[in-house]
Formats: sequence, structure tokens, C-alpha cells
Amino acid sequence: MPISPAYQPDPQFVTLGADFFDPVAPADFPQTILRYRNDRAAATVGLGELSDSEWITHFGRFAPLPDNIDPPVAMRYHGHQFRNYNPEIGDGRGFLFAQLREAGTGRLLDLGTKGSGQTPWSRFGDGRLTLKGGVREVLATAMLEALGVPTSRSFSLVETGEALERNDEPSPTRGAALTRLSHSHVRFGTFQRHAFEESPERIGALIDHVIAHYYPEIEGAEDRPAALLAAVSAKMARLAASWMAAGFVHGVLNTDNMNITGESFDYGPYRFLPRNDPNFVAAYFDHSGLYSFGRQAEAVFWNLRQLGGCLSLVSPPEPLVEALNGFAGLYRSELAGAMVRRLGVRSQGTEADSSLAQAAFQALAAGGEPLRWEPFFFDWFGGDEARALVGVRGEIYRREAFEDFRAQLATFESVRPDALSHPYFAAPEPQELIYEEIEAIWARIDQADDWSAFEAKLASIETARQAYGLSED
Repeated sequence: MPISPAYQPDPQFVTLGADFFDPVAPADFPQTILRYRNDRAAATVGLGELSDSEWITHFGRFAPLPDNIDPPVAMRYHGHQFRNYNPEIGDGRGFLFAQLREAGTGRLLDLGTKGSGQTPWSRFGDGRLTLKGGVREVLATAMLEALGVPTSRSFSLVETGEALERNDEPSPTRGAALTRLSHSHVRFGTFQRHAFEESPERIGALIDHVIAHYYPEIEGAEDRPAALLAAVSAKMARLAASWMAAGFVHGVLNTDNMNITGESFDYGPYRFLPRNDPNFVAAYFDHSGLYSFGRQAEAVFWNLRQLGGCLSLVSPPEPLVEALNGFAGLYRSELAGAMVRRLGVRSQGTEADSSLAQAAFQALAAGGEPLRWEPFFFDWFGGDEARALVGVRGEIYRREAFEDFRAQLATFESVRPDALSHPYFAAPEPQELIYEEIEAIWARIDQADDWSAFEAKLASIETARQAYGLSED
């Protein structure tokens, strides 16, 4: 493969030792058809120069990258799944494929897979991913990045030529292998496994690893476990707040779906809100609404408490409790900040930001059935009242219920006054990613192998990302 100066392999996770992973072999797929490659993400890790055939070699056949993890490893972890502890899970249909440094930042990043074959933790599963699941994840990550949510990035999607049987969708259905680029795949459940096995030594080694590679700023902390819990809590508060501002429902907030760098990842039955509804659920099997839109911060905090319990093997409880007690305040502050960023206006401090955020939520609720979530932020981006009032939803915004929101927003300045000159904002409607549209995109792929709607949607989301200017780059 072409070696770019930006390619900087750094396989650190395997240095933890054999107690933390199992070497595995990727599946030998009947076919490898490249359906998506994220060239923008690839350029940040020195892989943008790969030809399509070289790409398939590494992300369809999973030939190891130079000087990287060889063979790939299935990470060991446990997890609470809908708050029921499961000690029999781990990487069951994926593995850690490579670790590299990000150009410009030096961050350690992972390339991890989904649907790449069976591992010792597959149990009775086939280790595969449906092509529909892969398409949905590519769309989710693109939209979340556009809306400023810390998220893994879909790096590659390769169709595998397999016919899979599933109980929850029409079968046989097409198979795929997905590769994601993420800051870390170390989960809360990674700590849970070693706590369950009563190994403070491994917990200590994991803490050292995580601090060294993801939180070096707390290297000298007096109580390193408590400092780590506080740092992770801050990241998770920001993540939960960003979901709320994006109107996103992850759907499966189990402890094995929480990573220690505070990125959203592993998208299954997710949904974006069509309209404001705190009781909206994404997973058809979430009968109690445990992971509903309005309970996501609660779910994150519950998971943080489980992480705190693991760390109690190597730290006294008092500083851990103190670290956890800071979450509520962090979340309130982050939610206010996330709403202000989504509205494209400049922060005035926590008190004013919080008041505006509350007014925005009240306005969204008052808009009722005609007011969809994403168009509200599209209409009011930059705080331009004149633009919002002459738009297709202007009649809604003139209602008395919107007076407080309009009055407060008028006191905020636009972060980027020139943003509204972007062609994206000339359209009457924004890009959304509602369930029915995803289903329609998939139907064209499934029935006619027509990828044009998928590709057009990704292009439109990229336009939105550039217009909003909310993503990291």
C-alpha cells in the first residue's frame, strides 16, 4: 500500500496483554463489493491514497495494515444490557483492526469492525452484519457529525455477498462488513469484566492505559481513578447533551455501548425525532421506555455509576461519589451550550444560555404536530428572526407561545453572521434523517441495487455539515 507520511501506526491496546483480548481471524467472504469509503476520514489517518482494490484488501479482506495489529483482536468486556448484567459478551461480530495517530492532533484512533466474522464471544450468532444495518450506520454517523455530536465515523462499508437470516427483518438479507473510525473502543464494560473477575491489578492497568493515551492531563492526579471518573463524566455529559440538541435517540444505551472517550457509537435501532417527544423510543423492544429520548441523560448517569463501582476496587468510595455528583451540573451546563451551538449563536454564559435552552424546548413543545425538530433549528440558525418569520413555518413562530423564545434569542449574536449566505439556507427545508426516508433509501438498494438515493443523501448531509460548521473539522 502507498505509505503516506500521515500514516502513523501505534497499536497500543495489545500492549495490555492477553487478559484483555483474543486474537481472531476475519471471515472469508464470498464477495467484497465496496459500497462506501470515507475519504475525508481516511485522509486524517494517512489512508486516503489507497486505491479501491487496496482498500478492499484491508477493509474487505482485513489484511493487516503495515506495522499495526496482526492478527486483529476481539476485545473482552461485559455489560449491563437494559440493566441486566451479562458476563457472556465481548466483541462477538467485530474486532479491533488497527490503531493510528490522527494527523494534526496526534490523537490515538481506532479502526474497529462490525460484521467481520465470528469470535470467541459470538455465542450463537453468526458474527455478521446486515447490509441494511451498515447503510443505517453510515447515514447515522454522517448526520450526527453534521449536527455536532461526538461520534464514531463510518470509515468503510463492503458488501460481502452473503445471504443472512434474521428474525427482525425480511430474510434472507444481504451481508456487509463495516469499519468505523473512533477515538477508543474501551468500554465501560471493559472495566466491568475485570471487576467481575475481581482483578484490581487489571483494573489498575486499564486505568493507567486510558489515562496515558486518552487523558494525559490527569496523569499526576492524587486519586487517579476518581480523576478518571470525573473526566469521563464530563465527556459523557457533553455527549448526552449533544444527543438532546440533535433530537437523536440512540436506542440501546447499555454499558457495553458506552466508551471512555465519550463518543456515540454502535448504531442499531436509532431514530431522529420527527417532533419533540420526551417519551419517544427508538427500539421496538424498549417496552418500558428505559432509553427514551427524555431519559438518555438518566441512562448515561446510571452507566457512569456502574463504572464507578468498578473503580471502587482500586479507590476509596468518597472521591468516586464526589466525581459522580458532578454529573448533573455538568449535564445542565452542556445541554445549554449544545442548544446555543445548534442555534448558531454566541454563548452569554451558563445562566443566559440555560434560559434560552429552556425557552427553545418550550417552543418546540408548543409548536405541536406541525413543527418538526430539525426544521426548528434550521429556521432559527444564527438568530435571524426575519428569516424564520417569512419561512414556511412563520405562522407557527408568530404565536404567543413563541414570544419568550423570540425575545431571548434576539439578545444573542450570531457566531458566524456570514453562515446564512451558504446555499443550504436558501432552501425552504433542511436535511433530516427520519425513519421513513431511511426505509425508502434501503428499499431502492434492496429491490433494484440502486444506490443513488443513498449517495445523494450523504452528499446533502455533507452540505449541511459544511453550512452549520458544527463538526470538529
